[in-house]
Amino acid sequence: MKLNGRTVLLKQDQTLAEFLLAERFDGKTIAVELNGVIVARAEYETTRLTDEDSLEVVSFVGGG
Repeated sequence: MKLNGRTVLLKQDQTLAEFLLAERFDGKTIAVELNGVIVARAEYETTRLTDEDSLEVVSFVGGG
């Protein structure tokens, strides 16, 4: 699977939510694009990942 342009191996069959937790992403401050499509936060628990997927995770940064 590709994560932000680098290759990573899925250690097990998992959902997007499980993967993000394992990779220590804060689900409240990110946007996720899976295979070119934005994934709604409500779908993280039901979206299954495969080794063929391409995942882009973008963090929001606040400032003034």
